Formats: sequence, structure tokens, C-alpha cells
Amino acid sequence: MNAPAGERGSAALYTRELLALAVSLADRPIDPSAPLSGEARSATCGSTIRFGCAVDAAGKIERPGLQVTACAVGQAAAALFVARAEGQNRRAIEDTRDALKQWLEGQGPMPDWPGLSVLDPARAYPARHGAIVLAWNAALAALPKETTAS
Repeated sequence: MNAPAGERGSAALYTRELLALAVSLADRPIDPSAPLSGEARSATCGSTIRFGCAVDAAGKIERPGLQVTACAVGQAAAALFVARAEGQNRRAIEDTRDALKQWLEGQGPMPDWPGLSVLDPARAYPARHGAIVLAWNAALAALPKETTAS
């Protein structure tokens, strides 16, 4: 007997790889001594992420960690984010977040961030898009605004 279409879709969305990423967040908690933190909340689903880190003299992320209350899709996206966040600066995070939003809406290519292909099935679920970009939004809330010399 075949599964109803809705169940087939969610089965394609919740792959073993996606669920494994979600579970891997336990390895990346926020360092209580991290001097910077920021939070983001998805208006579509209510998921929340708190991001904590330090930055070096060049403004690059050090010691990134997350506290996540989200669906498995949001958790997987957060795991992909935190796995690559170290060494990134505000501009890279913002550019990737913006490209991610465009990709999710079918208006651009997949951003250059390792592992995002696991989220490809979630593009068909607009209610999940807000949870997918949460980690990037939380990081932007934490990171100091860059200043440019005149």
C-alpha cells in the first residue's frame, strides 16, 4: 500500500541525513563565557534560535554555539550554519543569508555553504523557510555592525 502524498512528502523532507544533522546540535552549545549573543524567531512557525560567539580583531566568528528550539528542518539548518560559522565575518553571514532566502524562494542558486543540498526538499515547504534562515539571523543579531573607514 502506498503512503498518502502528504506522508511521502514529509518522508522525503525528513531524511536520515537531515535528522542526523538535527541531533548533532548537541555538540555545539553556547559557551557561557561568549561575549556576544543574539536571538531570532520565525514568525511563520515560532521557532527560536539563540547564537553565542566571540569575534577576533578582524571581526571573524570564534567559538560559535547555538541554543535551538525548532523543528528538525530548522535544527538541521542551524547545524549546517554552526559547522561553518567559525572564521566567517558579518558580511559573509549576511550575504549567505540573503542568498539562502532567494534560493528558498526559487529566485537564485544554492548559496556556497557546505551541506545545504540536504535542505533542498524543504524549498517546497514555505512554512519551513523562516526556520531555515534563523541561525543566520541570530548571528547577525549578535555580531557587531561593521564600520568602514572613510
